[in-house]
Amino acid sequence: MAERDNLSGQKFLGVTLLNAGITVLEIFGGLFSGSLALLSDAVHNLGDTFSIAIGYFAHRISQRSEDDRNTFGYGRAQILAALLNAMLLLVVSAFLVIEAVRRLRHPETIQGDIMLVVAVVGAIANLLSAWLLHRGSKHNLNMKATYLHLLSDTLSSFGVIIGGLLIQWYNVTMVDPIITIIVAVYIAVESWPIIRHTITILMQGAPTMDYEAIKTDLLKIDGVTNVHHIHVWMIDENRIMFSAHVNMRDMKLSEAEVIYHRIERVLAAKYGICHVTIQAEDVRGKDEGLILNEKLTDKL
Repeated sequence: MAERDNLSGQKFLGVTLLNAGITVLEIFGGLFSGSLALLSDAVHNLGDTFSIAIGYFAHRISQRSEDDRNTFGYGRAQILAALLNAMLLLVVSAFLVIEAVRRLRHPETIQGDIMLVVAVVGAIANLLSAWLLHRGSKHNLNMKATYLHLLSDTLSSFGVIIGGLLIQWYNVTMVDPIITIIVAVYIAVESWPIIRHTITILMQGAPTMDYEAIKTDLLKIDGVTNVHHIHVWMIDENRIMFSAHVNMRDMKLSEAEVIYHRIERVLAAKYGICHVTIQAEDVRGKDEGLILNEKLTDKL
């Protein structure tokens, strides 16, 4: 496992350096050629470089064990990194669209040959980066997400290549800001779901679940007479936490532990819940709602 993590780290480092290099090349290429599409692709690659680096370091932080400062561990380091990266991409997309609209109103001279050469090199670099992570993407979700993102970067580079060819052959400079707007909108569309999901997690939002079905399944366990005050929330995109008050018939603590294990197995197998906290009760709260303050909310 440690060897696999080390290999993943080496690949992440290689991809980060490769993306940083091509970003610098595209920035200079965009400035010298006057191509906004090339600069937008450079910004996209720059965002990817930071995303890969931040994602890797966040992954390393998330591997730390729970301690007295973070009793749930450090898994949300990756969520914070994802939120930061996605928000930065939205801001960048807005600036790119504003600049592209200005270019449409006031066209500028573009050196299509420089734009084309740099775009081809960028596409090759993105393909190489994707190839470096391809094998790891089969067994690592973090690498898989990065791999798929790099494939989208490759498509963006091919869009710039098409723009460079049109400018080189037909001198259609208008295609440059149009491609920029398409790339910027694509980045924004790709970033927004990430922002929504990360905010939901940070707000301790619950994944979509059928709580009545959960209650029905738990009531099938011998010894359980009622379930109320359910709380479900996500620590990160993979770990779901669950707590509930469970009414049981009067029994020994050793007998209650058997029921605890059965509850944990049902919740893990059927609902993917990884951590369960149960407060056992006899009759207390038996008439209360499934969700805390559910009756009070209904009255209001």
